[in-house]
Amino acid sequence: MKQKLLLLLFATASFANITNIQSFEADFVQKIVDDKNKTIFYYGHIKAQRPQFALWEYKKPIIKSVYILQNEAVIVEPELEQAIVKKIGSNFDFFQLMKNAKKIAKNSYRAKFNNTNFIIKLDANKITSISYKDEFENNVTIDFSHQVENKKIDKKAFEPHIPDDYDIIRN
Repeated sequence: MKQKLLLLLFATASFANITNIQSFEADFVQKIVDDKNKTIFYYGHIKAQRPQFALWEYKKPIIKSVYILQNEAVIVEPELEQAIVKKIGSNFDFFQLMKNAKKIAKNSYRAKFNNTNFIIKLDANKITSISYKDEFENNVTIDFSHQVENKKIDKKAFEPHIPDDYDIIRN
């Protein structure tokens, strides 16, 4: 799951214009459908920047921030008053992976990572959605709107903000 989330973070920042894109920002709706056809929606905003920085800000139905840095992910969960810090491998080259994605139809591409196929859809050279099946066999689709590429993003946006009174869990 961690690796798939990381792939999605950088897929969003790299695919629309592989050779020139330096950053990506958009609103998103994440739709998860389980094997019983139960659907959950999450709404939020993403910022991503080369080489491997991203911030997923979930706004509803829960509030949480997921910071992706070069060697770790930090998940800040205000409702639980906790932060989870996870080490991630530095061997993932997401931009290269997306660069090697194969066109499967007009405006549709497939990228494979750790035996998971990701379908990336574009419209007017902007990423409109990414979909895949997660390790629990849920169908996941992330739709993007208000996409902005190559906007200067202050690196401070990717610095996790953990209040002093939060519990910190390290994995």
